Amino acid sequence: MRVTQTMLAQNSLRHISRSYERLGKIQDQLSTGKKITRPSDDPVVAMKGMYYRTNVTEVEQYKRNISEIYQWIETSESGIEHTNNALQRVRELLVQALNGTNSESERGAIAAEIKQIKQDIVNVANTQVAGRYIFNGTDTDKPPVADGNPPVATLNPNPFMVEVSKNVKLQANVNPENVFSQDLFNTLQDIQEALEANDSSNLNNLLSQLDGHLDTLNAEWSELGARYNRVEFVEQRLQTQEVVANRILSENEDADLEKVIIDLKTQESVHRAALSAGARIIQPTLVDFLR
Repeated sequence: MRVTQTMLAQNSLRHISRSYERLGKIQDQLSTGKKITRPSDDPVVAMKGMYYRTNVTEVEQYKRNISEIYQWIETSESGIEHTNNALQRVRELLVQALNGTNSESERGAIAAEIKQIKQDIVNVANTQVAGRYIFNGTDTDKPPVADGNPPVATLNPNPFMVEVSKNVKLQANVNPENVFSQDLFNTLQDIQEALEANDSSNLNNLLSQLDGHLDTLNAEWSELGARYNRVEFVEQRLQTQEVVANRILSENEDADLEKVIIDLKTQESVHRAALSAGARIIQPTLVDFLR
C-alpha cells in the first residue's frame, strides 16, 4: 500500500486530537475533583454512585427525624415535669386544707389557687410543637383538653411513630391518658368544689386519688426517659453510618488528586512528544522552498 503525505498528516492529526481528549479529561478531573463528569465516562462508577448517594440521603433524612423526636420528647418531658410540680403543689394545698384549724375563707383561698393550677395544667396539655398538639396521639391537629368545669379531655392514646432507621420506628409522644386523663381533671374539680363548699369529709379520699394520678404520671415520665436513651443510641449509630456512607461515596467518585496531577504531567509530556513527532513526519513540500 502506498503511504501518501495526506495519510500521514491525517493520522498525525487524529492521534493529536485523541491526546487532546485525554488531556481534557484529566483536566476535568483536576478541576472537579471527581473521577467522572458524565455516566458515559464510567457506567459502573455512575451506578454505584447513585446507590451510595441514596444511602447518604437516607441517613441525612433519618437524622432530621431524630431531631424531630428530640424536640417532641424534650417538650413532653418539660410538660410532664411542669404538671408534676403543679400536682405536687395541689397536694401541699390539700394537706394544708385537711388541717381542721383552717377557716372557710382560708379554704376558699386554697380552692382559688387550685383552680388556677387546674387551668395551667390545661394549657400544658394543649402544648404545640410546630403547630401540632403533642399530647393527643395521632390527632395532632386537635387540642386534647377543652377548658371547663371540669375540663373535658378527649384524648387519642395512639402512638405517634417516627421512622429513625430502615424499618425502625420510635414513638415520639407519651400516652396522654397517663398524664392528662379525664379522671385527673375530675379529681382536681372535686377538690376545688369541696374546698369552696368548706366540706372536708371527702378530702382524704381525694388525696389518695391525687397520689394515684401522681404515681401514674411518674411512671410515664420514667418510660419517656428510657425512650430518650434509646433515641440517643440510634443517633450514635446514624452518625457512624453517615461517616461510613460518605467515605464509601468519596472512594467511589472522588479523584485521587495526587494521581491526577501526575497523570496530567505525563499526558502533557506525551502530547508534546506527539506534536514533535507530527512535525517530523510531515515532510517539507515544494512550497517551503519557494521563499
